[in-house]
Amino acid sequence: MPVRSLHSSVLKWPDKATVTRALESWAAAMSRQHPELLRVGYYGSYARGDWGVGSDLDIVVIVSRAVSPFLERPSAWDRSSLPVPTDIRVYTDGEWADIVARGDRFSHVMQTEVDWIL
Repeated sequence: MPVRSLHSSVLKWPDKATVTRALESWAAAMSRQHPELLRVGYYGSYARGDWGVGSDLDIVVIVSRAVSPFLERPSAWDRSSLPVPTDIRVYTDGEWADIVARGDRFSHVMQTEVDWIL
């Protein structure tokens, strides 16, 4: 999370390398906790390289199966060890295949922008 100096209003925000290393560690831990985990990637400002103070980390997780509805799935993934706020989307591999096949703008972003780390 951002750190404010005691005598300054300047915020320091973690750089991409720090965030990526933290995400890699997180993904390794999650793969031990969630045997259904297939892939982890990130997209958005950190993937494009235009992140800045206040940027969140957009994470995409692909799992082999899910019992929870789509909107409830993120709550099963503890992201408190990550150094910046996160937004996570958890898809089954079938749902992911449907997204890729759609051919819309979101599909294009997911196919071209996601940096896969696992």
